[in-house]
Amino acid sequence: MSTPQLVVHRDKELMAQAAAARLITKIVDAQAARGHASVVLTGGRNGNGLLAALAEAPARDAVDWSRLDLWWGDERFEPDGDPERNVTQARAALLDSVDLDPARVHAMPASDGPYGADADAAAAGYAEELAKASAPEDHGPVPTFDVLMLGVGPDTHVASLFPELPAVRETERTVVGVHGAPKPPPTRITLTLPAIRAAREVWLLAAGEDKAEAARIALSGAGEIQAPAAGAYGRSRTLWLLDAAAASRLPRDLYPPASP
Repeated sequence: MSTPQLVVHRDKELMAQAAAARLITKIVDAQAARGHASVVLTGGRNGNGLLAALAEAPARDAVDWSRLDLWWGDERFEPDGDPERNVTQARAALLDSVDLDPARVHAMPASDGPYGADADAAAAGYAEELAKASAPEDHGPVPTFDVLMLGVGPDTHVASLFPELPAVRETERTVVGVHGAPKPPPTRITLTLPAIRAAREVWLLAAGEDKAEAARIALSGAGEIQAPAAGAYGRSRTLWLLDAAAASRLPRDLYPPASP
């Protein structure tokens, strides 16, 4: 378990730009070291804001997009192409504008896909895909992702792991179906905490006053069942990327002054 590190930026636009630059560096370094990189994307306004900033970043062409594996932390279990799906939003924000290898883009199954409307079967299928991509050096049923990004919800949820619901209590399976989520749509697919913790680095994104209480709770020693964001951490690094509004209820000794 890595101790959370905090980086606070002046506003959400600067946070997105800085996070995009940070991600480019991580991908380039991983590709230089091993020939490829793997990133787990997140949806929501902060995840999509980061992708949009990455699309506009001058250094984006430093990435060899054809050697990048993309996965998702969760997905709304809707038909393929539905505007609510994270992969649909990610394509619009960035993916359609870069030269990815389609075989390396691992979207979660849609409700009109090979598993039909069975979210649990779709989750099991994604878990199998992760297991097939795992190498012996990964020491587990999922790849050791270079960076796994998570948006933090106002209720402290991450991915589709909501407080007190069964998915956040999962200790064995890497991907599960979610039923009756408190945020629409109610049916989803999500990575579990064991899968999240396989990542080298976990980045939690929070911007806006509506995320301030969630950040305070998750960083104050709360348990992961009540505050799922508190249970999301990486093997070597856990990084909270916040804007000043989201950090406004945190003790100032937790982080340096906001970046200009």
